[in-house]
Amino acid sequence: MKKRILVVEDEEKLRRVVELQLMSAGFDVDKAAAAEEGLRVVDRADLVITDLKLPNMDGLEFLSLIRRQNAHVPVILMTAFGSVETAVAAMKKGATDFLQKPFSLDHLMQVIQKALEVRDLRDENRKLKEELGRRYEYDNIIGRSPAMQEIFATVERVAPTRATVLLAGESGVGKDLIARAIHFHSPRRDRPLVKINCTAIPENLMESELFGYEKGAFTGAQTSKPGKFEQADTGTVFLDEIGDVPPAVQVKLLRILQEREFERLGSNVTRRIDVRVVAATNQDLREALEQGTFREDLYYRLNVVPMNIPPLRDRKQDIPFLANHFLKKLAPETGSRAESISPAAIEKLMGYHWPGNVRELENVIERSLVMCTGTELDAADIRLEPAPSRNDRAHNDTHFLPEGMTLDQYEQDLIREALRRADGNKSQAARLLGLSRNALRYRLTQMGMEA
Repeated sequence: MKKRILVVEDEEKLRRVVELQLMSAGFDVDKAAAAEEGLRVVDRADLVITDLKLPNMDGLEFLSLIRRQNAHVPVILMTAFGSVETAVAAMKKGATDFLQKPFSLDHLMQVIQKALEVRDLRDENRKLKEELGRRYEYDNIIGRSPAMQEIFATVERVAPTRATVLLAGESGVGKDLIARAIHFHSPRRDRPLVKINCTAIPENLMESELFGYEKGAFTGAQTSKPGKFEQADTGTVFLDEIGDVPPAVQVKLLRILQEREFERLGSNVTRRIDVRVVAATNQDLREALEQGTFREDLYYRLNVVPMNIPPLRDRKQDIPFLANHFLKKLAPETGSRAESISPAAIEKLMGYHWPGNVRELENVIERSLVMCTGTELDAADIRLEPAPSRNDRAHNDTHFLPEGMTLDQYEQDLIREALRRADGNKSQAARLLGLSRNALRYRLTQMGMEA
């Protein structure tokens, strides 16, 4: 399909020369002698070439009006009064490029080609973002169980806010999908989403990776470099495996959450940042608090909206839907002819304990599709890891806790008994339980009791 270019130039001879050149290069051309005339057809333009000095209107003012009507169209400014200051002002207002008269027609065509290529890349990027956003619609995250429906309801409530979210759950339950769903349902959906895997970054590099560094901050720092948080400015940072962040970096994260500011490594310049933080962990951060490896103040800053993603074994009614979803997704990729899963195969999947959760289920379906030769996945095609063996003692110790009582209930009864014996003295009760006073205070808060 031909590209259409709008030429706005009050000098008739130049306007005609540019028009003929563009038409000979295969473009459709609209032309105008004034800004007002150009605005009437700018909506259908794939690119605009305009003089900076126009009758009744400054070229920069015209550029602003173009942006209101057609926000993504590339604009090339022509001027005989070019200067660095004018070029900078034009670029700030959204000009794609700048041509100083007189210019050769070859140079004009090079600039146009470059501008159209940039436009195509940006259009492709926008489409990819839209597709990515659709991937994280609730309908595309499989979870029919009541537990997952509750998670989706929470996402819907929290996504429009800037509240910090802490996702907890075992490895493979889908914390990454939930974090992305929060971002793509938020007002920041068109802004950056930067994922930081805290486990994958070496401890000695974490500060510079997260907050950036200045030239000369350390050996090998040849240039300044922005960190992950700067890259995510106005968007969302997803801190995966937050429990692995070392104490020195925890202090800086706390400052980001509290004051929205930080300094790069090797710099005294304080930088302001606007980011929404979603954190995830497969660890028990409460245990880390007790051990002193995770800051209590940071925990409470992160735990504004806690969401616990249930393991797959606790929502087995989702397994048939997940299995069919993965079959449709992976069959074309693996070249499998399989189109469905037999009831016997579903029964086999439902009977498994899924220590690797949804990620393991996806891997099992992919492996089964590779081995399957028919059009239906059957039980014989499903290859599962054997359940871990248990010794006789573990097998017989089925009543380790009092009958009908959970670990949390048992712990709460112990705390209440310790407080009773200590006549309400929390320090003495903490000593009876072998806890620090802060650890006891935290547990009382979790129990809804005054700490």
